[in-house]
Amino acid sequence: MCNRKKSQKVVQLAFQEARSLKLVDFSKKQRQRGRESDTVLMEESKGVVKHVLLAKFKGEIPSDEIEKLIKGYANLVNLIEPMKAFEWGTDVSIENMHQGFTHIFESTFESTEGIAEYISHPAHVDFGGLFLPALEKVVVFDYKPTVFRL
Repeated sequence: MCNRKKSQKVVQLAFQEARSLKLVDFSKKQRQRGRESDTVLMEESKGVVKHVLLAKFKGEIPSDEIEKLIKGYANLVNLIEPMKAFEWGTDVSIENMHQGFTHIFESTFESTEGIAEYISHPAHVDFGGLFLPALEKVVVFDYKPTVFRL
């Protein structure tokens, strides 16, 4: 299987796995019940979906190559219309619970359909062909933020 097709398959599998993870989804009725019994209200953000990727780069990947890959990832926001924002960072926790992951990447979309469009976009597929082989391990998670109102 060629690298591009292999990358497409890996990206599709990661996306399917992330979609299969079901977060607690409070319906309007459940939120109303919560309001009556408690002072805490949870509201799902309207139209915002976060796409989070945790990564551990392979030890042999030089830091300048990692920097190039991060710049390439950040540039996807300029190439793929549904991708509204991009942020990234490295672990700074003192708890040492990162399980070996060193980098986190977060993209913002307006809908799960936007993420699906992003996943299949040629610029994302091409980038995945460069990015994924540089990783030792990766976790992808998509979620709709939920806000607590006290």
